[in-house]
Amino acid sequence: MLNPLEQFLVKPIVSFTVFSHTVSFTNSTLAFFVTYIIILLLTKIACRNSSLIPNKIQACGEALFLLIDNMLISTAGKQSQKFFTLIFSLFMFILVSNSIGMIPFGFTTTSHIFVTFTLAIFVFITITIVGFIKNGFSYFSLLLPKGTPIFLAPLIILIELFAYLARPVSLSIRLAANMTAGHVVLKVLATFVVLSGLLGVMPFILLTILTGFEIFISILQAYIFSVLTCAYLSDALNLH
Repeated sequence: MLNPLEQFLVKPIVSFTVFSHTVSFTNSTLAFFVTYIIILLLTKIACRNSSLIPNKIQACGEALFLLIDNMLISTAGKQSQKFFTLIFSLFMFILVSNSIGMIPFGFTTTSHIFVTFTLAIFVFITITIVGFIKNGFSYFSLLLPKGTPIFLAPLIILIELFAYLARPVSLSIRLAANMTAGHVVLKVLATFVVLSGLLGVMPFILLTILTGFEIFISILQAYIFSVLTCAYLSDALNLH
């Protein structure tokens, strides 16, 4: 597999026919199942046999819970804590999906724009509904900042509306583009190391460093997606 983009192809593993339609269980579907199982197992392990004095696994789980909780409170206020499950689920799904892509022959679901856009549009619709439930039609005031001169109001409303509707697009493209670019670079460098033989010592060292950096980026992208979701939630709850 010398083509660095081939790792992103959705390939059928098993195909069968249902009512004259071909249904395939693909590598992408498998990655989703593995992601779900890993999240479930990690959550169960972290919460199992909880004690006042936590062991290392419980301490890691509590640290992650506190990270998300502090992120919510600092960004959107205490009233946003009811959305903890949403933010935690998003963070874990993106983090585990990104991590699976770092495993050899693993499939990176978050490198596909249809996956990241689905996540982003779900966040967008949910937050918009929350904004209308919390504020009613006053939620439209988000499109016109206080103190805006009357003669600039139509232009500002158009700009703010465009920026608001562009939120799911920017969220999805940022995540997919970062994961795709990083994995392509790693694939190209890994192929060069294999083909170089003994001459590939230096490229191998560079590959190791870049792999560590890509792991950091995978974690960072999950955090950024979650932080931006919290920021959008803050707008809906507090009408900044």
